[in-house]
Amino acid sequence: MTEWFYNIKTGEVEEGRQSLASDLDGPFASREEAAKAPEIIAERSRQWESEDD
Repeated sequence: MTEWFYNIKTGEVEEGRQSLASDLDGPFASREEAAKAPEIIAERSRQWESEDD
C-alpha cells in the first residue's frame, strides 16, 4: 500500500518517504488527502484547543 506525505517545507505531496521525516506530515492514505494536509492539521489543532478549554 502506498503512503503519501505532505512536505511542509516545499508544500508538495510525496509518494513514500522522499524527504527528511521532520519535513513531512503523514502518512496519508491518498494523494488527495495528503494535499489537504494543511487544512486537516489546522482542524485537528482547533479540536485539541477546544478540548483544553
